[in-house]
Amino acid sequence: MRNKGVVVFLTLIITALCLYYLSFTFVSNNINQKAVEFATDEVGNVDYSRRQAYLDSIYREPVYSFLGAKFTYKEIKETELGLGLDLQGGMHVTLEVSPVEILKGLSGNSKDAAFNTALDRATEAAKTSNEKFVNLFYSQWQQAASNRRLSEIFATAANRGRISLDTSDSDILGIIDDEIENAIERSFNILRTRVDRFGTSQPNIQRIQGSGRIQIELPGVDNPERVRNLLQGVAKLQFWEVAEINEYLSELEAVNSLLVAEQKSTPSTPSSDDQEEGEESGEEEDLASALERQLAEESGEDFSSEISPIFSLTRSNQGLVYEVRDTVTINRLLAREDVKSLLPRNVKFLWSVKPIAEGNMELLELFGIKYNRASDQALLEGDVITDARQTLDQSSRPAVSMQMNADGARRWRKLTSENIGKRIAVVLDDYVYTAPVVQSEIPSGQSEITGNFTIDEAKDLANILKSGSLPAPTRIVEEAIIGPTLGKEALNQGLISMVAGLALVVLFIVAYYAKGGLVAIAALVFNIFFILGILAQLGAALTLPGIAGIVLTIGMSIDANVLIFERIKEELRNGAGLLVAINQGYNKAFSAILDSNVTTFLTGAILYSLGQGPVKGFAIVLMIGIASSFFSAVFITRVIVSWMTAKGDKSKISFDTPIAKNVLSELNIDFLSKRKVAYLISTAIIVVGMAIAAINGLKFGVDFTGGRSYIVEFAEPVSASELKIGLDSEFDGSVEVKTYGANNILKVTTSYLINEDDDASNTEVETKVREGIASVLGLTFTTDAENLQESQYAITGSSKVGATVADDIKNSSASAMFFALVAIFLYILLRFRKWQFSLGSIIALVHDVFFVIAAFAIASALGATFEIDQVFIAAVLTVVGYSINDTVIVFDRIRENISNRGTSKLVKMFNDAINQTMARTLITSATTLIVVLVLLIFGGEVLRGFSFALLIGVLVGTYSSIYIATPIVVDLMKRELESDSASQAAPAKKTA
Repeated sequence: MRNKGVVVFLTLIITALCLYYLSFTFVSNNINQKAVEFATDEVGNVDYSRRQAYLDSIYREPVYSFLGAKFTYKEIKETELGLGLDLQGGMHVTLEVSPVEILKGLSGNSKDAAFNTALDRATEAAKTSNEKFVNLFYSQWQQAASNRRLSEIFATAANRGRISLDTSDSDILGIIDDEIENAIERSFNILRTRVDRFGTSQPNIQRIQGSGRIQIELPGVDNPERVRNLLQGVAKLQFWEVAEINEYLSELEAVNSLLVAEQKSTPSTPSSDDQEEGEESGEEEDLASALERQLAEESGEDFSSEISPIFSLTRSNQGLVYEVRDTVTINRLLAREDVKSLLPRNVKFLWSVKPIAEGNMELLELFGIKYNRASDQALLEGDVITDARQTLDQSSRPAVSMQMNADGARRWRKLTSENIGKRIAVVLDDYVYTAPVVQSEIPSGQSEITGNFTIDEAKDLANILKSGSLPAPTRIVEEAIIGPTLGKEALNQGLISMVAGLALVVLFIVAYYAKGGLVAIAALVFNIFFILGILAQLGAALTLPGIAGIVLTIGMSIDANVLIFERIKEELRNGAGLLVAINQGYNKAFSAILDSNVTTFLTGAILYSLGQGPVKGFAIVLMIGIASSFFSAVFITRVIVSWMTAKGDKSKISFDTPIAKNVLSELNIDFLSKRKVAYLISTAIIVVGMAIAAINGLKFGVDFTGGRSYIVEFAEPVSASELKIGLDSEFDGSVEVKTYGANNILKVTTSYLINEDDDASNTEVETKVREGIASVLGLTFTTDAENLQESQYAITGSSKVGATVADDIKNSSASAMFFALVAIFLYILLRFRKWQFSLGSIIALVHDVFFVIAAFAIASALGATFEIDQVFIAAVLTVVGYSINDTVIVFDRIRENISNRGTSKLVKMFNDAINQTMARTLITSATTLIVVLVLLIFGGEVLRGFSFALLIGVLVGTYSSIYIATPIVVDLMKRELESDSASQAAPAKKTA
């Protein structure tokens, strides 16, 4: 094998990197276990808030040393292979910026009747429409305002210079669009800061491109109400005078003296005897100190904080500067009553929002803010700002221009005149965004803030300042809460599925391919290891659909080796020596492996681009799995086989067992003669399924319909039908109750108040669920799902999807399907150079999709109901990828046969290609079906629909590659077949 050294080198590098990144996961798991032990009481109950407080207290502390480099817990969490919400519990929230408030703000809160009528009507229409709010508003404005111009509403003093009475409606709509976009970006930045300070490990926040929505994931949170209040609160922008160090230097020195004396008299790391004595006396050990002590005892290294006197660290010219990792300790010390008593009562401390890099350190400034405890009012609030934008100063450097209203200008003049040469802090949500020095009194409301800004920083600051002038509150339009017990169960189910699937595939493949099977298993192990390591390198989280992707990869990754081994066996049967057969096997299988992997990868890429939530997690794993399986199956196995055949043709390696020898090797079935029968069978099944779907309807999940669902766990089995009858009266019949994985767990779904997204509606629906359960079953609600009593029940998970979000999901799913088919069509056309191959493959894929949907409808009619949701769409697109994989393998052999066809007819060459690839087709299908069945049995309720779709899809994908795709290509190539027949007949006539 050429380039063997390169393959070995790459394998070693990738393996080393995977080990390095996965090491952070092991360290993190160990720390989390310590946190659980710390938060567990004598009877075994875990206080999750205490566990989280434990982790937060060491978030910026060094807890791991690798080759001399120390890593904080924050750095570990950013690098580890995290678990998704579905595997550890937590909260997923999608927020939407309210454009109504932006329009009101731009209009100066106009009281115009037509304007407010248009706003109300547009708000109502937006509940069931995906049209942009601006377009909905303008449509309603034209109806309500009788051809009046928008400039009558928006040409205000605050908009002077941008909007005049002569500005056209289209220009004003463009300005409104820009303001909405800026508000979304502003909200995103504000929410990102709030999420970072929320105190949860590894939060995730991202914008959904093409919409005004922001998705946030908060693993491990156990107080949803606090999350809702934090995320939906209006930003509070304030201006404060900065108290410089020399104004309270004597107080700082007094604090220093106290802390130095305390350090000398108290050991920083108590011994175990001291700790036991403290516990016996009822004193609770400091959370951070507890972890420091445990780490020191286990590793022999001192990870304790180096901070003692709080104000003895680096000072800037105008303030106090500390390393980011020290902020937790400083906050803890500042909260101490004895420290607070020594500090000035008119000063409060606030951190800067963004760290400054200095060498290998990240520094934050701690600002002293002049504070009136009696009034708790800032000298100036953000509501006086009418506009702010990024500009350039006199030296052409990025700056920020700020405009205030008349009241703000008057107060701003007084504030600046009293603070010349001093700093004024711009504070949002108690974080200092900037603190410029006042150069002179500013007599007007027009100000310019200069500094060492980049253009992006200046734009961000302008957006922050505008948060006071154009409040854009966010509302929750989608929400999912997963309790820790539900996440733990999902994790166990996923791991069982993965292990069981791997074990069964190992047994099957070794029984069929002997030592060759061991080589394939080695590639499979590398593949799984690489997937996990790469996920960790990317900072991605492993979700339940992600585990499903790994399980599926276990089955599909065997495909490449099956192709290679079947080719080797074919060459050996044709009389080639062992080494020649191996070389020919790898060479001839390569193009088919490449084509099949690229088409499936395209499907995964489209899933990732257009999917949301769990679909993205599945798509990431699928793409990584395809790439790593290609490398391991084609190149790593080649190195292993090369090593095993060092003795040449006399090497003892086999690709057969007595059981499998010559199985499916001499097939000569006329598949194409049965194509019309296959067409009729497929059409009949699809028509019957679609008819049932039209009559009974398909069961769409909350993802596609909108609504709220609750996972309810009981101590004893509960009748779903009995509870539904009782809840019908609470929800006017708009409720469904079904068993969810076990007979003591039910899923309650309702569309009641589907178009209402406010907190009051959320509370009303959940209250009705609780009251209904209490009324029907006589049980009481508890939050302790792990210790349910017979008279109790717990809600272990919930989700809410607004109607417009549901429409977006449906549209994105349809787009994903369409673009996947287009991409596959173009790739097949590029590779096979004939449109008949492309069209035949697409018809077969459309057939497979409709077949799966029909199977769902038929299963529902027979009493087995599966929901159609986002995960179902992922399954269908996976079926598309799997099916095209099968089809491409046959097409590749057809292309090879055509290039060597001699005098053979095309129909015979097509039949030969199907027969020649039958062994590979059936073996790959068998291994994939094994893992899909494992998923169906052990994957849990969340993946039941996914697994059933894959089960049907694998079967029908195998069938369609033989009886649909290939026959359709034959039928589309009739002219070529006829000319082929004529050319065959003409010589015979001449001979006669």
